[in-house]
Amino acid sequence: MGLWSFWGFSLLALVLLCPFHPKFVARAEISFSTKLDRFYRLDVTPLDARVARKSAEIKVSLKIDNNTKVFSAYETNTAGALKRNHGQQVWNETQSGNEAPIDIKTNYSSGLNIPDKKYDNIFEDKEGRFKANIMLENTFSAGRKKAKRSVGATYNENVDRSISGEAYSRERFVQTVQGVSSARPEYRRSGEEARVSNPRQNEPHLDTSTFALSGDSAHNQAMVHWSGHNSSVILILTKLYDFNLGGVTESSLWRSTDYGSTYTKLNDKVGSRTVLSYLYVCPTNKQKIMVLSDPEVESAVLISSDEGASFEKHPINFNILSLLFHPAQENWILAYSHDSKLYSSMDFGRKWQLVHDNVMPGRFYWAVMGLDRESDVVHIETRIGKGRAQYVKCRAQRCTEGNRQYLFPGHVDTNSLVVQDEYVFTQVTKSGRASYFVSYMRESFKRMKLPKYCLPKDMHIISTDEKQVFAAVQEWNQNNTYSLYISDSPGVYFILSLENLRTSRGPAGNLLVDFYKVEGINGMYLANKLVDNYIKTFITYNKGQTWSLLPAPATDVAGNNLHCILPFCSLHLQLEMSENPYTSGPITSKKSVPGIIVATGNIGTQLSSANLGMFITSDAGNSWRQIFDEEYNVWFLDNGGALLAVLQAAAPIRHLWISLDEGKKWDRHSFSLAPLYVDGVLMEPESDNHIITFFGHFSHRSEWQLIKIDYKGLFSRRCMDGDYQTWYLHNKGELCVMGEKQIYMKRRPGNRCMLAQDYSRIYSSEPCPCTAYDFECDYGWERQADGNCSPAFWFNPNGAAKSCSTSQSFLNSTGYRKVLSNNCKEAGRNVYSPRRQPCHPRAPRGLQLSTSQGELSSPVGSNVTFMVSLNEGDSLRTSIQLDFGDGIKITYSNLSRADDGIKHIYRTTGIYRVTATAENSQGSDSSTLFLHITSPLERVYLSAPIVAVRGKEANLTAVVWPSHTRTLTFFWWFDNSSEPIITLEGSISHTFQSEGKSKVTVQVASGSTVMQDSKVITVKEFFRSLLLSFSPALDEHNPDIPEWREDIGRVVRTALSQVSGIHEDQLLVSLYPGLPTTAELFILPDEQTSTEHKSGSEAALEMISNIFVTALNQGLIQFELKADIRIIVYMTQQTLAPLVDSNSLPSGSAMLMLLIVVFVGLAAFFIYKFKRKIPWVHVQTEDSHEKEPEVISTVGQNDTMSKVKLSEFPSQKELMEKELEARNIGGIGRNMERIVTREFPNCTNV
Repeated sequence: MGLWSFWGFSLLALVLLCPFHPKFVARAEISFSTKLDRFYRLDVTPLDARVARKSAEIKVSLKIDNNTKVFSAYETNTAGALKRNHGQQVWNETQSGNEAPIDIKTNYSSGLNIPDKKYDNIFEDKEGRFKANIMLENTFSAGRKKAKRSVGATYNENVDRSISGEAYSRERFVQTVQGVSSARPEYRRSGEEARVSNPRQNEPHLDTSTFALSGDSAHNQAMVHWSGHNSSVILILTKLYDFNLGGVTESSLWRSTDYGSTYTKLNDKVGSRTVLSYLYVCPTNKQKIMVLSDPEVESAVLISSDEGASFEKHPINFNILSLLFHPAQENWILAYSHDSKLYSSMDFGRKWQLVHDNVMPGRFYWAVMGLDRESDVVHIETRIGKGRAQYVKCRAQRCTEGNRQYLFPGHVDTNSLVVQDEYVFTQVTKSGRASYFVSYMRESFKRMKLPKYCLPKDMHIISTDEKQVFAAVQEWNQNNTYSLYISDSPGVYFILSLENLRTSRGPAGNLLVDFYKVEGINGMYLANKLVDNYIKTFITYNKGQTWSLLPAPATDVAGNNLHCILPFCSLHLQLEMSENPYTSGPITSKKSVPGIIVATGNIGTQLSSANLGMFITSDAGNSWRQIFDEEYNVWFLDNGGALLAVLQAAAPIRHLWISLDEGKKWDRHSFSLAPLYVDGVLMEPESDNHIITFFGHFSHRSEWQLIKIDYKGLFSRRCMDGDYQTWYLHNKGELCVMGEKQIYMKRRPGNRCMLAQDYSRIYSSEPCPCTAYDFECDYGWERQADGNCSPAFWFNPNGAAKSCSTSQSFLNSTGYRKVLSNNCKEAGRNVYSPRRQPCHPRAPRGLQLSTSQGELSSPVGSNVTFMVSLNEGDSLRTSIQLDFGDGIKITYSNLSRADDGIKHIYRTTGIYRVTATAENSQGSDSSTLFLHITSPLERVYLSAPIVAVRGKEANLTAVVWPSHTRTLTFFWWFDNSSEPIITLEGSISHTFQSEGKSKVTVQVASGSTVMQDSKVITVKEFFRSLLLSFSPALDEHNPDIPEWREDIGRVVRTALSQVSGIHEDQLLVSLYPGLPTTAELFILPDEQTSTEHKSGSEAALEMISNIFVTALNQGLIQFELKADIRIIVYMTQQTLAPLVDSNSLPSGSAMLMLLIVVFVGLAAFFIYKFKRKIPWVHVQTEDSHEKEPEVISTVGQNDTMSKVKLSEFPSQKELMEKELEARNIGGIGRNMERIVTREFPNCTNV
């Protein structure tokens, strides 16, 4: 009973306090972070919430979770008629569980009689679906309520037609919203339905329809194409890209033929198992479509000539990475593969032919019509080495070596070729300094001239519009900024326009420059510049001659006055280009609506990423207005006559904004019943169909949604003459802009008429008299504070007269050159134009000789191009003689004949003195350079003794294959030395000061090639050696390579140690190159022997030597080469003077005579006795430094020993060359002569 009393009291209080207000039931559309999007009813009663009806504001309090969003609300009158109030949430979220007031600001249209269905008792059934009882029709009249502005413009709210009387029931409305998490049926609002929902037939409206791409909810990438040119076909390729696998695993191809109202899935037409990766459209015939299949599944192209109605599949044998269509021929395509090969097709992908391999990515270009003689010419940059490339020009189907043209003399840097309009650019870096070259109108390349002390580190071509080059150049003292330079027509001479441009890097590492060309206005650009560590936005109206800051709006978005005074405060704009082709980017302008620019920016002392808003200018940047206080994507509609704005938000949205009066007033329209995550907006700018397509998702788990919007209903008719007004282009009040007064036609703001595509925007144009700012400072001249141009300190203004020919004239610069595309009219004698003056005879001065690439070395047999230039002199009457230094000279009658360079081929390596001489009747001049002609190194072999005597010089020789003359540098490293000994010769003598093992390394440098070889030398006070030979069978198995000789030497040393019992550490065996196979045995003193026991050690070595002689002569030293081949080692010769040390030998004539007699006697006896010739020995005594060969017989007992003739031995150099040749070919012929070279026993070369 108490409960009923309470309700009765509440009802009575409500009637007494608010007798003139209807009962309200607010319904809010709420999105929970953990639940699906649904509509929830908030019954406004005293038990549930507080309602205060003040003006047009409803306050609702309710316990809600954090992250709850209120997007819109609905209210009913006392009769139950449901009306949407288009509320905006202004409540700030609080912690979960707290009471949170939700302010919903309603926006009403005044005086509307809304025929509508009445809904009562709206509830959810057990299945969670909304139901309602429909009451009789009644009208609901809303009082005139003025909406509170949330953005800085006047907003006209159209009554929402999402809940219309006859068209939709409440159940269907709720079903549409629930489609977010389920298969969404097509929901389409026709024009007839719109008329039912809006009783005012002339009310501007949008017609929308939605289509869901069913089954593609997992696909995370999409490519959308609208054929355009009034075609109704739209193609969409959705795909699932697996970032872990790095490829596409699923795809679907959809096609619409009714501007996007409905779509048909084409997977069956292209093959149900075919996975598609890319969609290409021919730019010259958009009916031709090419789709690439994923190469991981199959490598094929699918071709359509009827906008995707049918497809042909053609397999290919390479994987396409990118395509380039011909600018005029619709069937000609270039394809770049993953393995850096370039292919061409002349039948739209049916057949392919290889053009070139080793092509740099993105560095291939089709011919430019009107410039290249043949339309099938391709320009290619091909890689030829690390950091080096070549510029190749050929025809696409005939790019064989004989048909290729190499238009740039020499190599270029990789990723430097740019072919754009009339220009071809390349870059060459030498000694860390880059030089830039340009070819204009396909003429010969010329070096691009920047101011002398610019010293560029990097250059990027920004634009080549209007036969002029804009380049971003990073100067020697810049790190994160670039400077803007502008060229003359040929692109050779550059002048500075603006310093310290802001730059950044894109995701692919490409340079992004904050520089923007305003469409539709000649000579107007925007740029962001670093000034005192602040980024500021500047504008120019005269193509970069003068730059100024942007004035800020007078008021902000809410109408509050701004006190932003130049130059301390200004407007700053984001000038980056959008990387998403389906968004507008932060700044946009259009040629068809000159003077209108919409951009994202901020007001203050510098460009900032905070407090961003949207700004618009209607008078080409002279004044600005703020239109939004958040970031929006803005597009031009109706050929520029309307503006479309869509909020940039991470959250889903359902509204768009349209303005027909250059952004002064915006109408908000709903394009979707449920909020949509907008992935992109597609429109055809050249079409008259007034169709926009939104694509996105209702949630991250739903299918792709395609929303077609027809905005033709915004207009009532086509524009007539009376709908236009004139507008004068000006620069802060100055009507002469780029040398002329221009009057444009534009539609009167607010007129709801459609613009014609072909109407003329320029009403009239009148040239103005030229002024100083219609001219830019010429190359070598700089603008001063008073506006005049004067020569830079490094520039000689009379230089132009130095190279002109007698009896001719030249144009002498006044320091000014007219701005290209400036249309001012010069009246009478103009002080800015260059003056023609006669040439006077001059003697040649400043003759310069260089190679085309600035290099002073070149490979043998290659074409070397010499460039000759003259600073002063009559070029037409000055002869040039060039002496190449190899006995060949060439003479030209005048310098102009050598403009393209003088080519010469050197056939042999060496260093050549090249001299150029210029001579005329007034005098002569000469210039010289030294050119290194080299050939590549193949192998280096270090000839060094394996044993050397301490304190005695050892000769080391580096033998190079092939042989070079005076073009090599040798670096000798001994032991652990920190610095090498550098020589220009391949031989060196070195004295080892300590006993032990010493490592010697030689490095040989030829150009950028460095090769080396190393040897380990054993250094002793004295040693003994014996020459060895082998059974003839060993020669048959001798491949004559170092590794084989090392292995045989190790086997022989082991055999000697086993027979004699001498430890292997005292033995060294070295085999000599060549045939017959010979070796030398070195007997070393025991390492434990001290200097005091030297005499005993010498006797021990003599005894060991005798043991080996006996064993060798008896054939006891043997080893098994193979299972059935046994090799016997013999002694060939005993080395004379076996015991040698660093001490002085006994002197005296008696001793000397005795030695001579003994040696000569033994020699005569052995020669007579055995009649044999054996390898020779160099013997050096203290009194004589001459080397004389001696031939000594072996005391052998085996008659099968091989014969070795001294006359058969080649020189040491020949030996080394044969050694290198043997390494290259894997062995030397069996008939090659054998050589053993030995010098004084302190060192033995191997």
